[in-house]
Amino acid sequence: MIRTPKESLTSEVLWRVVGPDEQQTKSLHAMIGCCISQQGFIYGADSYGQFRCLNAKTGERIWEDLTAVPRARWATIHMVRQADRVWMFNERGELLLAKLSPTGLTILDRCPLIEPTRDQLGQRGGVCWSHPAFAEKSVFARNDKRLVRASLDASKK
Repeated sequence: MIRTPKESLTSEVLWRVVGPDEQQTKSLHAMIGCCISQQGFIYGADSYGQFRCLNAKTGERIWEDLTAVPRARWATIHMVRQADRVWMFNERGELLLAKLSPTGLTILDRCPLIEPTRDQLGQRGGVCWSHPAFAEKSVFARNDKRLVRASLDASKK
């Protein structure tokens, strides 16, 4: 964890926590998707798909969850915060609506959005590694073959 003050072009290492190897990390080795920092905690997918919560001050792992992202090398999930919830798009092409807290991951809803394609990683049934876009009360997601738009407008049920 590095602190970069707004007022200067310097940086300071706050903590560094590593494990014995890339499969047994102690904190968070995020590969593709970005992490979310929220109320003193960091949330993200480790390099083998373990979704984790860390204490932002120390790097200590608070919990690990395997329900949002498949356990596989370079497994990833993209996240966008909206108020007290987080939209998550995992590499299986699923859109999840969740809440993150130091006590755990709560998945409020989950649905398939687009099929993973095999062009990038065929041996595990394909992946969707592109970050989705959110606009006009919709989510836009793509794989290697197509782009989809799905409405998120709750008033149009």
